[in-house]
Amino acid sequence: MTYDSEDIEQILQKALARKDKGEFSREQLLEMASELGISSNILETTEQKWLAQQEEERYRHRFNTFRRRAFWSNFVSFLAVNLFLILLNLITSPSYFWAIFPVLGWGLGIFFHWWSVYQSKSEDYEIAFQKWRTQI
Repeated sequence: MTYDSEDIEQILQKALARKDKGEFSREQLLEMASELGISSNILETTEQKWLAQQEEERYRHRFNTFRRRAFWSNFVSFLAVNLFLILLNLITSPSYFWAIFPVLGWGLGIFFHWWSVYQSKSEDYEIAFQKWRTQI
């Protein structure tokens, strides 16, 4: 009996779903692969690619966390400083609302910072990620 790649994937997914608790050992994985006619070389290559992909996902998660923390730090500073400026404006010259200018200017910067942090599908994101990754 022979299996195509879709059959193998479905069989392995069902085997994983039926496993009540615990994890498969590497020996069990090798045994399942050999029973399905998958050579150890193919399995090892696939496993290495999978491990590299998992590591890449962990790095991206750390990078996204780093960027989001930086954004929220900037946002808290924006709120604190601009609330102070609004209060100062209301105390010193309530007839002219000059505090709107720093609020709008910095607010525009905050918006673009937010946009760059939460857009993870752009070329700029990839460039920033690669630069960050070389620095860690």
